[in-house]
Amino acid sequence: MKRAATGGLVYSTETGRMCPQCRQPVAQCQCKAAAAKVPAGDGVARVSRETKGRGGKSVTLVRGLALAPDALNALGKQLRTACGSGGTVKDGVIEVQGDHCDRILEALTKQGHRAKRAGG
Repeated sequence: MKRAATGGLVYSTETGRMCPQCRQPVAQCQCKAAAAKVPAGDGVARVSRETKGRGGKSVTLVRGLALAPDALNALGKQLRTACGSGGTVKDGVIEVQGDHCDRILEALTKQGHRAKRAGG
């Protein structure tokens, strides 16, 4: 790795080690606190279908779940397995390839989440 690519101050004689992302002392690093934040949600999972920007292919989206990133990834895996489809979790939104709104609503209510259909 080039030095310019990592860039910035690594150690200061006043404060000690520095975080390379936020450039604050490690004791006052804000990166870990920002990563640990739970996305804001009202507790109601909104399930919708979207095709914009995907070449006409439909994707089922689940938004509004206030879960930790690890729990959200685990739930996304369970939903993808239940639908027999691929997908991902991005920015607190679970994306499942294909139109699986009904299956996902059923799976979420079985797990105790409040879920409702959003969109058309």
